[in-house]
Parts: sequence; structure tokens; C-alpha cells
Amino acid sequence: MKLYCLSGHPTLPCNVLKFKSTTIMLDCGLDTTSVLNFLPLPLVHSPRLSKLPGWVSKDGTINLEKELKECAGRVFVDSQPEFCLPERELLDLSTIDVILISNYHCMMALPYITENTGFTGTVYATEPTLQIGRLLMEELVNFMERVPKPQSATCWKNKEIQRLLPGALKDAVEVWTWKKCYTMQEVNSALSKVQLVGYSQKVELFGAVQVSPLSSGYSLGSSNWIIQSHHEKVSYVSGSSLLTTHPQPMDQSSLKNSDVLILTGLTQMPTANPDGMLGEFCSNLAMTIRAGGNVLVPCYSSGVIYDLLECLYQFIDSANLGTTPFYFISPVANSSLEFSQIFAEWLCHNKQSKVYLPEPPFPHAELIQTNKLKHYPSIHGDFSNEFRQPCVVFTGHPSLRFGDVVHFMELWGKSSLNTIIFTEPDFNYLDALAPYQPLSMKCIYCPIDTRLNFHQVSKLLKEIQPLHVVCLEQYTQPPVSQSHRSDLMLELQPPPMPYRRCSVLNLPFKRRYERVYIMPELANSLVPCEVKPGVSVATVSAVIHSKDNKHTLQSVPKPPPAPPSKKRKRVLEEPPASQGPKALLSGAVPLEGFLATLQKHGITEVKVEETPEGHILHLQEQDTLIQLDEEGTHIVCDNNEPLRTTLRDLVLRFLLKL
Repeated sequence: MKLYCLSGHPTLPCNVLKFKSTTIMLDCGLDTTSVLNFLPLPLVHSPRLSKLPGWVSKDGTINLEKELKECAGRVFVDSQPEFCLPERELLDLSTIDVILISNYHCMMALPYITENTGFTGTVYATEPTLQIGRLLMEELVNFMERVPKPQSATCWKNKEIQRLLPGALKDAVEVWTWKKCYTMQEVNSALSKVQLVGYSQKVELFGAVQVSPLSSGYSLGSSNWIIQSHHEKVSYVSGSSLLTTHPQPMDQSSLKNSDVLILTGLTQMPTANPDGMLGEFCSNLAMTIRAGGNVLVPCYSSGVIYDLLECLYQFIDSANLGTTPFYFISPVANSSLEFSQIFAEWLCHNKQSKVYLPEPPFPHAELIQTNKLKHYPSIHGDFSNEFRQPCVVFTGHPSLRFGDVVHFMELWGKSSLNTIIFTEPDFNYLDALAPYQPLSMKCIYCPIDTRLNFHQVSKLLKEIQPLHVVCLEQYTQPPVSQSHRSDLMLELQPPPMPYRRCSVLNLPFKRRYERVYIMPELANSLVPCEVKPGVSVATVSAVIHSKDNKHTLQSVPKPPPAPPSKKRKRVLEEPPASQGPKALLSGAVPLEGFLATLQKHGITEVKVEETPEGHILHLQEQDTLIQLDEEGTHIVCDNNEPLRTTLRDLVLRFLLKL
């Protein structure tokens, strides 16, 4: 069993498991942190960005003024943003049989994996994962295509030039493999390969293994996966949460008795309490509105935004924000809000029960009805007519590099009355803000990450007790910034097996058993023989028939009768009669009983020598050795065949014939 790691990002994994002749990809997350190295894509012409000076090396030998721009001491690429893909050279992607998706954030690289690689397999995901994943991909494509860049920067990717670049660009990983965003056509083609599954549904893969998704409690439809054969079980735990939020709670009991547990997608903010962050979010928002400022919340169009709106719904009246408009701007805003209300069976129990009242499970439906929350596909059209300040705007993208958020950064960045509140933990907020410096607006960092923290994971692993744990290397040591915090790492016995990007691990796992079926007529012909009370054994001679990884024992076919011949054949030419199998011997030869038997047969002078494996009997008068071991019996007797035969028969008296 082998594990290939194609992505080193902790919450956007991409691994490949080779198990029982199947090749299974576990998630295909897209590392979007690479976009922080690029300049933002403004929706309207930005004089500030267009006047940024080009970058030239200090000695003047490298001039990349057209490709690289300087802003507040940082250097950015002036080109269409590009993404860091999962490693595609480590193994042939066309050999992948299936892709298992954990949640909609972990499927954003799907078109890069399934299109133009020769992939012919199937992708398995739950319905909310597929539908919300489609929305996020559609939004990403829309953000990129509506602001096309005329030039494409490539010179800076040259290895010789890159190592001379300043700051983050110098340390960027595998820049020559970075790719521009896919097209909507590629998205539709990739998603057409997805097959929907429900929690605990068992899917057979070529008869070799069975895969099954379990609720992971992190987002709508998010899953952990069980991959098992008749005798082995592998659990894949990715992006899970034990907190009571809107998704179904995590299924922990089904993870028990795992031979190997692959662990990824732990919280990126182990020291930040999500409830505390929500409280801070609300109080900072209210403070800014009361002072006459606007609040900008860069966010994804699904996920944490549902919890933020629910929290605000309870907070609005007590904070006297009843007249403040809340705007949600995204090309897929309407679909996202509607989807959250119709996936009732994927929600936690108290939200499910509302559907039968009938009431909408999420309170944002009421905010929309009372006109407190308005949603728009973009800042053009209706929004520009109805826009009034002070207000709260939820919009993407959290990287601040593309989407409507870029326009609000340019619009509100120069006033200290306004506030930007970061809630997504995926991007370093200082790096996200870098191309907008100098900035006057206030910045608040309230990362809300509900995924498992180290304390929760340690408790979970103690309960489910897998034999082996495999995890990212960075989970086995404290964060660099807090090297003294041994509680911010996994400490297990035996220690977990770490992996990093481009690792190939041989998992410590030997397959010992295989299930074999026996045909009824063959089973009927067996004659069991009792070897000890309550235990019977039968020998079987059969032909093993294997198809679709299922093995069956069938009766040995009888040879066809020879066709009648006119010529008489000599007896020697006739086929020899097939001999039956030799009897198998079972049991042990007891020393005392055997010596007594030898004495009865006139063999008295026997010298017994003890060995680590058993005993050696030296028959001095006959000059013969008998070696009695746990594994077998050996008779060494020179040129005395009658004696050897007699001794053999005496040994056989103590053994059981099968």
C-alpha cells in the first residue's frame, strides 16, 4: 500500500492511495495562496495601480518593468493571477481510477486533474459538495474572465531570474507549473464525471475495495471516507468539525478499527476560538457602523457566511442596527442562499426540524424578506442604484486580488472610518492588504475556522484507536512562530508517519488474508476430520477462479474421456490414472510415549538429547538418529531400509491423517 502526496497545503490536500490494485485520489484542493504574489484585478481603471513603478534589480542587470511592479516595498506580478496546482509529474494521472471529494473547498483543482490528462475514472461526492463546488468554480471563472489582462508575465518564472527576485517571489514553490484559471467549459466537463453518493452508502470499486462517505461536520455535505476490503480498513479524515454549527454532526464511531488513518485538514487557527471570533466580529461591526463608517467582509460565497448572517440576525436588534443595509455581492449569491435552504437532509437536527414546521432552516431568509439583506450578482446595475451608506458588504474574493472586493478596497481604503474584517483563515491578511498600502481603513482579523484543533484530534484518536496514523509533516512539530507550544502538534504512540509535498510513503501495512468463496457442490464433497475436541479440518483440492477481484474455489474438472479408436493401442500408451492427493499429517510425537513404543519393539539403548526446537534420539545399537522438532520429524538411517520403514510407521501411530 502506497500513499503519494501531491499537495503540501494543510487544508487543500491532494493525495493518491494505491490499495489492492486500485488507484484512489483523495481530494484535489487548489492552492490559491499563489495569487497573493499578483496585483489585484480592478473592475474599473485604477490610476493608483497603473502608476506603480516597475521593478529593476539594484545593479540594473535585470529589468522586468513590464512584468513586476513595486508597491510599498513589495514586488507583485502584473498579470492574470495564477494558481499552484497539485503535483502532476509524480504519477500518471490517467491511471487514477476514482477521486473521492471531502468538501467543496477540496475540489477546486478538479478540472486540472480530469481534463487533458487522459483521466477516465469516476469522481464521487455528495450532492451539496457538487452543487456548491460548482458555484465556487463558476464564481472563480467569472471573476477572472470579466477583467482580462492583455499581457501575460512569464520571464520572472525563469529559475535563474527567480532566485534573484525579492521577498515572497523568490521563495514561491514551483512557479513554472502555476496555471491560469480554467474555463467554464472545462468546469462542466469535469463535473459531468461526478457521481453522487449519500452518507454511509457503500460503493464497490472493481470488486477489490468498498468506499463509503461519512458526515464530517464541517460544511454542507462534507465527508470523511472509509476505504475497506474484507480484512483491511483505511480511514481518510479531512476537514472535520466537532462544533455544533449548521451541518450534520461528525460520524466518529464508523472510524473505529482502522488499520491506517490518513489525517489532514486540521484548523489553521489552533489558538483562535470560533465563538470568541464571532463575538469580536459583531462588536467591531457595530462600532464601525455607529461611528458612520462602512464594513467590508471579504468572504467565500458559501460556508462561514451562513453562520455570520445567522449571528448578525440575532445581534441586529440588540445593537440597534435595524436600519443598516447588508449587501451580499457575488455572481452566485442568489444560488448560494437558496441552496443552503433546500439541502435540509444535510443539516443538523434542529435545522432539519424547522423544515417540517414549515420554516426556512436559516434565518437569512427572513433578513431577505424584511429587506435587511440584499444580494446582487455584481456592483453594476441594480446595486449602484440602491447602494446607500453606512452599510455592511459581504463579497469575494478573500485574497483581495479579484472580484468586487477590489472595488470596495479602492473606494473605502482611504478613510479611517471604514473597517475591513477578515474571517477566512486561508490567506495571511497582511499579505492580502499589501498591494493597497498605504491604507487608512481599520483592519480587524477574526479568523473563523471550525475544523478540528490538536486537542480535539488527540481525544478523537484515543477513542477510535487506529493502528497507524499518517499526517502532514507540519502537524508533527509546533508552528515556527510558537516553537514552545508542544500542545499545537500531534503527539501519539506510536508516532504518526509524516509526509510532505512529493512524498511517496510505503504504509506499514501487510495484507494477510483474502476472502475466497467455495462452490456448494465442492463444499458438499468435503469430509471434515476432528483434530481436537470441537475443531475439525478438511483438505480440499480445487481450481481457484478469479474475476473482478472475487475468488471462487471450484471442483477440479474431470478429464474428458478419450475418443474411441479403431486401432488397438498398447497398454503403455494409455494415460496414467490420476492419483489422489497424499494424506496430510497433523499432531505432535510425545517423547515418553514414543520411547515406550521403541522399547516394546526391542530398541532399548536410546540416548536423548534436548535441542531448542525439540529432541534428538540416538539409537546407539542401530547407529540411527531420530530428530523430533515442532516443525517435523527426521529419521537418519544408513543402508537399513527395513529399520527406517519400521521407525516411520511407529512415528505415524502418533499422528493424525487428514
